[in-house]
Amino acid sequence: MEATRRTDDEQATRWSGPAGNAWVDAQAVMDELLRPFEELLVEAMSVGPGGHVLDVGCGTGSTTVAVARRLGPSGRCVGVDISEPMITAARARAEEAGTPASFIHADAEDHAFGSAVFDAVISRFGVMFFNDSVRAFSNLRRAAKDEAELRFITWRGPAENPFMTTAERAAAPFLPNLPARKPDEPGQFAFADPDRIHRILTESGWAGIDIRPIDVACTLPERELVGYFTRFGPVGLALREADEQTRAQVVEAVRAAFETYVRGSEVRFTGACWMVGARASSASTAPE
Repeated sequence: MEATRRTDDEQATRWSGPAGNAWVDAQAVMDELLRPFEELLVEAMSVGPGGHVLDVGCGTGSTTVAVARRLGPSGRCVGVDISEPMITAARARAEEAGTPASFIHADAEDHAFGSAVFDAVISRFGVMFFNDSVRAFSNLRRAAKDEAELRFITWRGPAENPFMTTAERAAAPFLPNLPARKPDEPGQFAFADPDRIHRILTESGWAGIDIRPIDVACTLPERELVGYFTRFGPVGLALREADEQTRAQVVEAVRAAFETYVRGSEVRFTGACWMVGARASSASTAPE
């Protein structure tokens, strides 16, 4: 139990500190980079006007607001995230857009959403960071109505997403203490294994599980590339503690490593992901 709490605290500290602030600072850039995934997720969601939807790991709220627009004034979309700065940014976004989306600063793994509240639970890259995924999806199952839809997008493995590990491979000679990515631990590739996804969802009370590969063309303005890899991921975190000489060496080496993805004024790569669907069957009961 102490180890679990420590991991949860580490996630909260990270996402309410450097990682969360980095996303807020680069909100406009990341919105555009991830918009193709948002559009696929919203299009795949079957709930229409008047529905109640929970957006898990909502970040700065782009997907939450998009879903709220689809649900209309009689609907309700609630975003939840562990990051305080991202939730603050999400609330400001919804207010500026005049969209009736609401947001909860909490850990979806154990937050008391209420019983049988939502017609759908969705997430765009927000479910890979749970310390105990079965516990988290059991909690989400309890919050879902019988026959409610579960729909989320998550990354496939690092071998299929070389763009995502380019920075740490190129920076490794200069940053020898970069943490190694470990399969099945909370992080970007925690749901790379579809068999693991299936097991987690089955054990947590979801049925009708459908896991399909999607390959999505992504673009990033070339002028934003250095800002991207110096803000995000293991390299972005490590550079916060690096001296100026090391930082300069890393930036030079990593920028060169990304050259293969540069096409004029754009950086282009393919995001290899899973589109996961399931339902909260009335015959399934989430474990306590």
